[in-house]
Amino acid sequence: MLGVMSRVQIERRLRSVGERLKSARDDLGVTEEQLVQLADEADDARLRSLVSETPIAEKEHRKASRHAERLRKHRDRLLAEIATLDAEQDELLDRLTSS
Repeated sequence: MLGVMSRVQIERRLRSVGERLKSARDDLGVTEEQLVQLADEADDARLRSLVSETPIAEKEHRKASRHAERLRKHRDRLLAEIATLDAEQDELLDRLTSS
């Protein structure tokens, strides 16, 4: 994947990966906070929909559920990105310590 790299290149790449990891983890924290709120709103909308049985309430429920689902997918993409970056960072650290 990374081929032959000099120590300086590895260190530069490690800094870059570290910055991207920090950013992704920060984004994940915000996303998870927002997801809790949106999931609660979707649950509330579902209950209102069940109680009122009106088309408007059902529409609000579907809309809130779609927003929560999109945020869950975003969270899943962030988790996958973090896993990939962690693996890349581990590989770079192994290269750095073996050189």
